[in-house]
Amino acid sequence: MEEYICSSCAQLIDISKNTAVKVVKKPISNVVLEVGQKGILEGKEYTVISIVVRKYGSSTLWREYVLKNALDENLYLSESYGHWVLLKEEHIEFNSQKKAVLYNGLLYRWFETTPSSIESATGYFEEKLSFTLATYVEYVFGTKMISYEHYGKRTEIFTGKHIPFKLIQKAFNTTRKPNKYGIGMVQPFYINTKQLLNIFGVTAIAISLLQLFNYTTKANYEVLNDVIRFDSINNKELVSKSFTLEGGSAPMNVKLFSNVDNSWANVELSLVNENTNEITYASKDIERYSGYEDGESWSEGSTNEEFNLCGVAPGKYHFIISAQKQGLENMDAETRTYSDGNRTITKESNGLINVKDNLTGNYTTYSDESSFKKDSTNLKLLKKLTDSAKVSDKIIDYDTTNPTVEIKAFWKPISLWNFGISIITMAILIALAFWGRYLFEKSKWSDSSNTPYPESEE
Repeated sequence: MEEYICSSCAQLIDISKNTAVKVVKKPISNVVLEVGQKGILEGKEYTVISIVVRKYGSSTLWREYVLKNALDENLYLSESYGHWVLLKEEHIEFNSQKKAVLYNGLLYRWFETTPSSIESATGYFEEKLSFTLATYVEYVFGTKMISYEHYGKRTEIFTGKHIPFKLIQKAFNTTRKPNKYGIGMVQPFYINTKQLLNIFGVTAIAISLLQLFNYTTKANYEVLNDVIRFDSINNKELVSKSFTLEGGSAPMNVKLFSNVDNSWANVELSLVNENTNEITYASKDIERYSGYEDGESWSEGSTNEEFNLCGVAPGKYHFIISAQKQGLENMDAETRTYSDGNRTITKESNGLINVKDNLTGNYTTYSDESSFKKDSTNLKLLKKLTDSAKVSDKIIDYDTTNPTVEIKAFWKPISLWNFGISIITMAILIALAFWGRYLFEKSKWSDSSNTPYPESEE
């Protein structure tokens, strides 16, 4: 050692002359390590031998810690705004260009040139402290850096890399923590995008292989295909044939069709697991309306509906089905009759339509629907039994106007939906990660005079 600073009187002592050179201010602000403190870095025990706080401009400070081990090897810790760099001195010249340095095949970009002076210091020094203005020229490549430090005619060269403060806390067993602000010069992005790309790439390949295996070893198949008359299950339930599902859990796709026109129909499905008695319930409306208003025609809804029962496990199942349509909600299922209190309309299975006068008990029988509608009194009755005249002529005509609903159910162990969602989700996450890293790097280089992001200079 050539010099040291007395811990009690703060005098800088020249060891060779054993004389005091000057009083040096003691580092206080944001200092987290102490001279003499020991810690293990890179597998070796180091001791903090000195601390120097350097100053740029009127208020910008950063701290430099010199560490030494028993083999007389030095390491350097530099901390600025809570961001840490681990440095080693190099005794070689790099291939320097005007705004870049080539080292180990990597091109380090010039980040900034910073003049600085010593603001405060403490500890033991292998060389005499220089209180003259020093110039730091720093080059950055990702989380690595090269620093040229010029003191008059002397130049020292250091290579450095980002080091998380958690490692320093663990190495030196310290609870102190410096204030952190902004983005460090060699601070890495929060996500390792290269690693993320590799992980998602391997995952995508694995998912693709699994999808291919499913495609070659399994098949989607139909478990229900039935056309059901509304009048046959009005206020009743229909039980389907049993079917067996084999393999892994998969979605059950259900498709419905009914020729609704300015009306609605509803289908209720219960999927019953015969092994566990577990029931999965679903209800779906089929609606389609159209009209002509303000000189323009309009329509909404559809005669087709589709939905999925997700994650249906293998096992033995059957469906319980109930359905109804507009016009049947007030119909007695057993007698197939409508009544307004005074008269009752009954449609027989052979197509005959009977109208009973409830006061006199007399019947009028019509051979078909056409002759029934020719009697104007019946149309008035129909209007009383419905909410609008537009659908009144469909009350009796339930056998010919959407009299049925078609139900199809498919078990789909092979589905591109989950496969596609997984691939798209990973692609979106990768894109967001790279976009986030771009914004991160752009913000980091906004403090540099040599930013590769032109917009940052505006």
